[in-house]
Amino acid sequence: LHQDLECDPAKHCPHTPQRPKGPPSLLVDDVDLEALVNDMNASLESMQSDTVPLLQNGQHARSQPRASGTRSVQPQASPRQRVQRSQPVHILAVRRLQEEDQQFRTSSLPAIPNPFPELCGPGSPPVLTPGSLPPSQAAAKQDVKVFSEDGTSKVVEILADMTARDLCQLLVYKSHCVDDNSWTLVEHHPHLGLERCLEDHELVVQVESTMASESKFLFRKNYAKYEFFKNPVNFFPEQMVTWCQQSNGSQSQLLQNFLNSSSCPEIQGFLHVKELGKKSWKKLYVCLRRSGLYCSTKGTSKEPRHLQLLADLEDSNIFYLIAGRKQYSAPTDYGLCIKPNKVRNETKELRLLCAEDEQTRTCWMTAFRLLKYGMLLYQNYRIPQQRKALLSPFSTPVRSVSENSLVAMDFSGQTGRVIENPAEAQSAALEEGHAWRKRSTRMNILGSQSPLHPSTLSTVIHRTQHWFHGRISREESHRIIKQQGLVDGLFLLRDSQSNPKAFVLTLCHHQKIKNFQILPCEDDGQTFFSLDDGNTKFSDLIQLVDFYQLNKGVLPCKLKHHCIRVAL
Repeated sequence: LHQDLECDPAKHCPHTPQRPKGPPSLLVDDVDLEALVNDMNASLESMQSDTVPLLQNGQHARSQPRASGTRSVQPQASPRQRVQRSQPVHILAVRRLQEEDQQFRTSSLPAIPNPFPELCGPGSPPVLTPGSLPPSQAAAKQDVKVFSEDGTSKVVEILADMTARDLCQLLVYKSHCVDDNSWTLVEHHPHLGLERCLEDHELVVQVESTMASESKFLFRKNYAKYEFFKNPVNFFPEQMVTWCQQSNGSQSQLLQNFLNSSSCPEIQGFLHVKELGKKSWKKLYVCLRRSGLYCSTKGTSKEPRHLQLLADLEDSNIFYLIAGRKQYSAPTDYGLCIKPNKVRNETKELRLLCAEDEQTRTCWMTAFRLLKYGMLLYQNYRIPQQRKALLSPFSTPVRSVSENSLVAMDFSGQTGRVIENPAEAQSAALEEGHAWRKRSTRMNILGSQSPLHPSTLSTVIHRTQHWFHGRISREESHRIIKQQGLVDGLFLLRDSQSNPKAFVLTLCHHQKIKNFQILPCEDDGQTFFSLDDGNTKFSDLIQLVDFYQLNKGVLPCKLKHHCIRVAL
């Protein structure tokens, strides 16, 4: 059998394999091997002329001829092993790609046809690479660092055309806040003592290009950003507004005249003006027009020969003066500044002004924004309202990510169920709150000795609320109220500095900040809290805040907005 299986190359052509002689048990496997070699030899003949032919034993043909009469003795192996010892041959690129495609394709599943064959042609690759896009469509990206009130920061990658509103919505999503359209981006210059809120349509990258290295962006609430659209009479006192056309001077058309570019509104009044390059301040009669800010060189005269240009509105922005008394020796605490966009660190070109009170400063700054941007401000104000109108009246309100991760559950039956109806969920929450207070009162009467005693719980549960700011001073609470907008109903609660057991409610009304002390009182051995000398008692501060959000009581107005600090 060993001699019969040997191959004599002198008698047989290397391209014509001979059928070996042997027992019938080996013939089945030999037929498969012979068919495989025939297929491979046929494919080799169709290739290029330099392709090396394959012999029966799977080895490449040698260039040296063999001597006739010699017999090649190879080690005995099964036909399957001889197939595995075959060496790779040169195959065309197209055929190689087809074999790789067949290798990764599952044989048990049919091939899915390409629904877009015109996109996969040789002239157009199926995937668009960044280099294949036109230069105008390849938007550049940039990293922007944003700080919060508590000093934490977050680096966000934004596009070059991202606006301040888009960045605020992105930060709201990342920090799990409630998007109530009152978040704003603040341009803060600590070395100059200036800051301002960016308008929603401003490009963040463009604003950052005008900022110095010490400057930074702050993420903050500002409830007064568009408050003048709701009640313009409170923002523009009648004695400060004049009109070139007397027919348009009615208060009902106040905003229309500011937004209409053809009208000529003016804001006039006395301001303290700091001389450029000097430390002295002068009280001058100033008027603000569409063409710029002017001061009168002769009393209150507004004749063209007596008006001197102080600042231009086109290439400038108006800022709040943070610490005007300390840094610039300002005569009052209500300072403002008109800063040219080209100025970075120099204070010589800053136009520093001071008003007598907060209402006067707010009037000047609001008029500056309206005269510079006009209808853009009104469009920024209307966009959130239009989005809210598009929502279905039966849809749930927009909530934060952290709130959406929780669902209301009803465990009254044998198995719990998810409450889908928002009204039912709110009702269940109110019932649970009332039941919890009843249980806490009953446990307090029975004298429960649980680790979390209800009397202790009522004195600390308010510390989990956003409106409670802990041990901060009166000055710090006033600063937070001013930063987040002097609107009616803006409030926060803090610990009292004079009485360690009392608390203080800081509230804004008519652009003035007032403080109300909340004192503890005892009734039948239980501790309550009241701010009207015990006439209205509450078991905890959460219940007190809930009550005054619905009822004015002894307060000048209801509690509407709470000051909040968010960690990025």
